[in-house]
Amino acid sequence: MVLGSSVASPLCTWLIAAACMTVGNDRTNFNKPSFFLQCPKKLNRRNLVGQKSKNGGSGINSLMSFCHFQPSKTDNKVTKKKRRVVVTGLGVVSPLGHDADVFYGNLLDGISGVSQIEAFDCSEFPTRIAGEIKNFSADGWVSPKLSKRADKFMLYLLTAGKKALADGGITDEAMEKLDKAKCGVIIGSALGGMKVFSEAIEALRVSHKKMNPFCVPFATTNMGSAVLAMDLGWMGPNYSISAACATSNLCILSGANHIISGETDMMLCGGSDAAIIPIGVGGFAACRILSQRNDDPTKASRPWDIHRDGFVMGEGAGVLLLEELEHAKRRGATIYAEFLGGSFTCDAYYTTEPHRDERGILCIEKALAKSGVDRKDVNYVNAHATSTQLADLKEYQAIVRCFGQNTELRMNSTKSMIGHLLGAAGAVEAIATVKAIQTGWVHPNINLDHPDEGVDTNVLVGPKKEHLDIKVALSNSIGFGGPNSSIVFAPYKD
Repeated sequence: MVLGSSVASPLCTWLIAAACMTVGNDRTNFNKPSFFLQCPKKLNRRNLVGQKSKNGGSGINSLMSFCHFQPSKTDNKVTKKKRRVVVTGLGVVSPLGHDADVFYGNLLDGISGVSQIEAFDCSEFPTRIAGEIKNFSADGWVSPKLSKRADKFMLYLLTAGKKALADGGITDEAMEKLDKAKCGVIIGSALGGMKVFSEAIEALRVSHKKMNPFCVPFATTNMGSAVLAMDLGWMGPNYSISAACATSNLCILSGANHIISGETDMMLCGGSDAAIIPIGVGGFAACRILSQRNDDPTKASRPWDIHRDGFVMGEGAGVLLLEELEHAKRRGATIYAEFLGGSFTCDAYYTTEPHRDERGILCIEKALAKSGVDRKDVNYVNAHATSTQLADLKEYQAIVRCFGQNTELRMNSTKSMIGHLLGAAGAVEAIATVKAIQTGWVHPNINLDHPDEGVDTNVLVGPKKEHLDIKVALSNSIGFGGPNSSIVFAPYKD
């Protein structure tokens, strides 16, 4: 009689264990009650397999011949289907509107959100313009008590995060049905609560007793995500990534990876920054990288134009609701686009300049490989393009090296209209990318009056919006210290 493998395997294990205890000692007294509690004084290979039993074979080999073993069939392992990630909600707070449709509509119309700074007296500053948000209110999204205490970066984040949920159809009733242990928040910031901390320093000049007790926690970059999770009761992964102007893309990619791994079903991801305050504007002005076109603010941000003279600071927040595909379908969510993947690398070169050998191309190629995308299918790129002399060209050259053979390729820069939102830039530009996929229209590059000699205007979107049937879209972000990040979206197909 042959024993089934489900019985034979544990039985044989038991027998082999017994053989290990008895091998080399045929006179063992099996009647001693302590037999199965004793071990040989020395266990080594010779003890186990080297000695012969009376029938001529080793003790273990004899037992093995008695047992029926079936090797495990590794060839027949079931390969798990990769979990797909889709975008089901968008939330934005920006110089061009606080609703995703309004925001993108203004982009399509070529409207500039850059203006004179009104938040403080900057008459003595070399730069007096920014993509500043005017008349913002968090009423209905953030409690009045928190609104008085929190830094604007946190208020922008909380508002955009909740708007992404509302846009995604997550009502109070829908929220009750979610497994909150599988819902997380990763919304980063490049600079965190600069205003709260700056005010604390001024208070300290008088006395430490004058300092806001929330000045430290509300200045940290993770606190916006933390407060949003507390408000929602979401108990999944919650942290902030701070990688300068590449922050948002890394948060989006990390959030998607949590979904792909099965750890979560839903993630709020993006970035927020609010640095249009004296120390923020003054600090960037000291780096000599800001535009000084103060008399003509709407013309100041001009990526790829030969007369560009530096970037324009902006502020705001962008949040995407990412969701596992089957989870989204079960609740009947509207799917805007599919997130295919992404990558991030480092130039390992300099604090404020990209590497002169276009190392950003490595990030783009890795993003395509991880997304399973052929470069010929990428026909839209939302570039980082900040309106600085060197960085604009280096990024453009890397992109053209990757995709230049594609005659359908179109490229634009959202920053031409809203300025540079720092840690929030990638998320707001990802929203613009998703809206381009959804609407079939890509927004113009404004102020590109005299294209740089190193660029091909056949690749760059012109001064008016253009219709484009997007196959695959890539959104780029680059930051101080050399982080490169590329994320990939495409129309959702069942």
